[in-house]
Amino acid sequence: MNKTREQEEHYSEYQNMAFHPLNVLLILSLISLGAIFVTLTASFIYTRFEKGLEPIKLPNLFVFNTLILVASSGTMVWAKRSYLQDNTKNYQLALLSTILISLLFMGLQFVAWQQLFASGSVINKDVSTSYLYVISGLHFAHVIGGLPFLGVFLWKAYKKMRQPVSVLVYFSDPEKRLRLRLLTIYWHFLDGLWIYLVLFFYINYLVQ
Repeated sequence: MNKTREQEEHYSEYQNMAFHPLNVLLILSLISLGAIFVTLTASFIYTRFEKGLEPIKLPNLFVFNTLILVASSGTMVWAKRSYLQDNTKNYQLALLSTILISLLFMGLQFVAWQQLFASGSVINKDVSTSYLYVISGLHFAHVIGGLPFLGVFLWKAYKKMRQPVSVLVYFSDPEKRLRLRLLTIYWHFLDGLWIYLVLFFYINYLVQ
């Protein structure tokens, strides 16, 4: 019985975390990144209750941005499925959509920070707000860090997928399949991390 392409991918050496160095590097990077954010949020809790600080009310744009990031995760899943199905147009469109949605997130995040600043939440004035700026800014920086990789994928998708032969070669490359998979995992991690941060600050606001 012949295996489907998805099954072959599942059993491929490139999909096994124990074999490829890029998989190991990604795991170590995500563990380190997660540890940084856990440490920062734990420090926030300690500082808040130690100094009796007032809780922070997040602008509604933080919640709306959560939906935007979830949408970007969806387009990354769409890109991966389109790649596995050899669907060139959908693959290109999914990558482009992810970039545009991510840029929208970044633009709205600037607006959210401006709303915080306009409400009197200044980083040098309020310790709690300083934590919020630093934590959300660090997440923002990692979104920026992922955009060049998306840009390279999109550029190659348009440059190397013009002729049937080049399309076949592109879709048959296990290295590209691996890198797309790792980028998708990274994007899901950033989305999950943002959801954690929004819920963290929201729950802290409820705990008076």
